[in-house]
Amino acid sequence: MDLSLTKSFSFNTFPLSSSHQARTEALSPVSRSERGSVGLVNLVGVWAALSKARLTGLVVSTALAGCALAAPSPLVCEAFLAHPATSILALGVGTLLTSASANSINQVDTATIGVAETLFHYTEVSPMGANLFASTTATLGLSVLYVGTNGLVASLAAGNLLLYTCVYTPLKRVSQVNTWVGSLVGAIPPLMGWAVATGSLNSGSMVLACLLYAWQFPHFMSLSWLTRREYANAGYVMTANVAPQRARATALRHSLLASLICFLGAGGAGASQVNWCGGLAAAPFNAMLVYYAARFYSTPLENAGAVCSAARSLFRASLLHLPAVMAALLICSHCGLTSGAI
Repeated sequence: MDLSLTKSFSFNTFPLSSSHQARTEALSPVSRSERGSVGLVNLVGVWAALSKARLTGLVVSTALAGCALAAPSPLVCEAFLAHPATSILALGVGTLLTSASANSINQVDTATIGVAETLFHYTEVSPMGANLFASTTATLGLSVLYVGTNGLVASLAAGNLLLYTCVYTPLKRVSQVNTWVGSLVGAIPPLMGWAVATGSLNSGSMVLACLLYAWQFPHFMSLSWLTRREYANAGYVMTANVAPQRARATALRHSLLASLICFLGAGGAGASQVNWCGGLAAAPFNAMLVYYAARFYSTPLENAGAVCSAARSLFRASLLHLPAVMAALLICSHCGLTSGAI
């Protein structure tokens, strides 16, 4: 979900960055007069690039999915029932703005790489302007969530923003544990969606959050394998570089875990709104993810080209897996195929 890495792999949850010194050196030769003027239409495009529109769209979709899964629940709160459309709109807009803020901060950190380099070199957007945009969207987003939903949702969003910028980002240069911390960032939006509908968190909310957490490992381990050279050049400590076999084993292990969560958790073991139909409907997509993860794991490391091909296939499978599984669970939860137990 990172547009700053490569145009081919545009869904990286864990983006690259460069040092402040390198960023300064890269920007200093380019004067403001050499940058193209930014009209209103172009400015919207710049904002979209700063926000990483496709990544932000995915984050918003998982938050909305959490809300949609909670909607049939008997635990739905009165505030949501009184103003469902307003609450859903506030969730979408607030999540969009807070995600845009986090991604904009990352774009400043990646000002010498890919799209971010082009953005700062050839437009009148400066890192200071990007930081101002990030501060504005964070303030607006958290305000929308607090006023339009509830304090729990706003707190989750604020905590996630801090986790991404203040914990995950520094860890990238220190330890491969950053990937495990970063996966928490992607697991929080569905909790926000659930909290909008119910005003609380319970076992049902954890099913989708755990699924999102597990899914990010095959997704990111495959992507980081394909971009490990860029990560190494940026000075990041990534599992694909420091422990290649562990990266592949982690991808397979968490693919199996995602399948288990989907079948036993979202499949209706008294934990969610979806009965066994949900787990069964998602089974083909879970099998697909496990298959490609196993292929990635078992390909001999000596055959670098084959390993990269397997990583690319797993990455693409992960992009299909998540929306397909969420759709299966949502269809079952809204077609009367619910367990009735939370």
